[in-house]
Amino acid sequence: MRILLVEDEPDVRMAISRSLREDGYAVDEADNGVDGLTKAKWWEYDAIILDVMLPRMDGLKMLAALREKINTPVLILSARDSLNNRIQGLDSGADDYLVKPFSMAELLARLRALIRRSNGNADPILRYEDITLDLTSKKVTKGETPVDLTAREYSIFELLMVNRGALFTRAKIYEHLVDEDDSSMSNVVEVHMLRIRKKLGRDIITTRRGLGYMIDG
Repeated sequence: MRILLVEDEPDVRMAISRSLREDGYAVDEADNGVDGLTKAKWWEYDAIILDVMLPRMDGLKMLAALREKINTPVLILSARDSLNNRIQGLDSGADDYLVKPFSMAELLARLRALIRRSNGNADPILRYEDITLDLTSKKVTKGETPVDLTAREYSIFELLMVNRGALFTRAKIYEHLVDEDDSSMSNVVEVHMLRIRKKLGRDIITTRRGLGYMIDG
């Protein structure tokens, strides 16, 4: 999953980015609202973490501009903790609101819930045939047997499971897995697909020739 983090405080941005990457997310960063809006319009993100007090364009103005065309789920971070501030943030189009200072564990839990809800998955346990994926623990089992997926294999499988029934081109999968600084070649997608099928079963992922990959809905 790929996240956009828009936060102008360097220490806070660095700490959040590090935690997100350790949790398996690809992360793009912006330190002001103008650059954040540009990236949000240019790339397709699974979620956006957005500070309110930003230079050049504040977070609520960025959110309003974003919502004119884009429905990416947004988690607001703010030191403004009054009820009116939270209401304003949510009414401006945010999907969740977290007050600073916050626990990183809570931020990650809220982010997971936000992404699940945006894809119509309230339950953190996803099942397909004899495969179970736990979005909280990031564990995959086949029948009763745990399956050891690499971080990249898990990310691909999670993306397809969360979006069951949706077709993803190779380029679309690649864009959801890497951040803007990644220089690896996109043919790694095919390599990881082969490895996932070897571990979980060759029919778990459907290939639509010339179109892309999907897990049947």
